[in-house]
Amino acid sequence: MESLISLVVPVYNEAGNVPLLFKSIEEFVHEPYEVLIVYDFPEDDTLPAIAGMSPPAKNVVLVHNTLGKGVLNAYKAGFAVAKGDVIIPVAGDRADDPKDIPLLAEKLRMGADVVCGSRYMRGGAQIGGPFFKQLLSRFAGVSLYYLAGLPTHDATNNFRAYSRRVIDMQIESQVSFALGIELVTKAFRHGWRIEEVPTIWRDRRVGISRFRLWAWLPEYLHWYFLAFSFRWFFCEKARR
Repeated sequence: MESLISLVVPVYNEAGNVPLLFKSIEEFVHEPYEVLIVYDFPEDDTLPAIAGMSPPAKNVVLVHNTLGKGVLNAYKAGFAVAKGDVIIPVAGDRADDPKDIPLLAEKLRMGADVVCGSRYMRGGAQIGGPFFKQLLSRFAGVSLYYLAGLPTHDATNNFRAYSRRVIDMQIESQVSFALGIELVTKAFRHGWRIEEVPTIWRDRRVGISRFRLWAWLPEYLHWYFLAFSFRWFFCEKARR
């Protein structure tokens, strides 16, 4: 497999964000990469915004999501065509910081299977966004780290680097909000190496969020409690 970073970017009318995102990626990523722009419908205003960029966007691959609408299916569609040895989901609304991409990739290539961008370790931060969402995410990450033994302070952030075998696992989540915690929990269950690096997350500055906390919360909690069951599994195995 070629040495390549695959950046999977789901979009939904992100004309005001994606051109700036491309510029940030070009500024900070100085090794081979591809940017997979995953869209649901041809009328998405992101597409003409990219086509009209001057200078033209580099290394862009347009991926039409035919698996069903929504961010989760966009991730799946992007994962399916990603060519890299490092796969990194990146938010199309510029919430994630592209300057952290090289370090995420470096640590993955040093032997990790998941390298989490962590808002809740020393040096990380979350700026903006709904208060309850922040509170829930921080509580989940910190409690899973200290009580369930998950080796990251931020189990819910989707901004992270994955090895191929992680994204090749069957994805059971039905909502994108739960995807990050599902994949890191499964990697933990397999005993695969998980690391983290600090990152700063910023709430979107342009456009409208489609985040729906109460609709997505039950599945989120499913994976949260499953992570604790895996800790119990490891403890029981160690006692035998």
